[in-house]
Amino acid sequence: MTTFVLVPGAWLGGWVWRDVAPRLRAAGHDVFTPTLTGLGERRHLAHPDVDLDTHVEDVLNVLELEGLHQVVLLGHSYAGMVITGVADRAPERLAHLVYLDAMVPQDGQSAFSEDPPQFRALVEEQARLKGDGWRWPLPDLEELRQYFNLDGIGEANERWLLTKSVAHPIKTFAQPLRLTNAAADAIPRTYIRCAGDGDGPLPDDVEHARSDPNWGYHELVTGHWPMLSRPDELAALLLEIVRTSSGGDA
Repeated sequence: MTTFVLVPGAWLGGWVWRDVAPRLRAAGHDVFTPTLTGLGERRHLAHPDVDLDTHVEDVLNVLELEGLHQVVLLGHSYAGMVITGVADRAPERLAHLVYLDAMVPQDGQSAFSEDPPQFRALVEEQARLKGDGWRWPLPDLEELRQYFNLDGIGEANERWLLTKSVAHPIKTFAQPLRLTNAAADAIPRTYIRCAGDGDGPLPDDVEHARSDPNWGYHELVTGHWPMLSRPDELAALLLEIVRTSSGGDA
């Protein structure tokens, strides 16, 4: 039996794993789907000082208070920042890191520094206009389609995504990640790229993961939210990653 902890990206809560978690549980595994502070059902806790450290602490508390060890820790999108911070703080609790179309930061990097400068300008402008200066509202559907590939999620899931998502505290994007624990480097890692955008150039961190023999690398031909567009394929791939890394049955 494997323990999965699935961490959602920006705007999202644990609800987004609705179609993936049951499939993993049906295969005999434990699954935890924490919601980060200020998001989902914890939106009432949002405030301007919620930062990356807050979100790292959210996941660390789940690991500690639930007594979890040998965890497969997955981060989607922005949550690549979060799981990297968790690995630095508690490598002894982790068996594998999975980056799902996610950021792969190095020491001193932030979500803002990982993306082109225009991304920060866009987020800060939208926060100023619509988010009280400190949170990034989910763009409307047409804007969302401009920024992200929504391939395959369908109209019902588009509506669900828009209804459930909440504004994201932007201090989490601005705070640099500090990595000091060399023990975290030994944790096996896998990158899952959502390849719905075709064969364009890969970001440097994704290219590194693809070319580094110490990383596993897989692609799903779908948009940025495979938990909505390809839940069966995503769950099957996670089970395969566990099976391969453990050398046994998943």
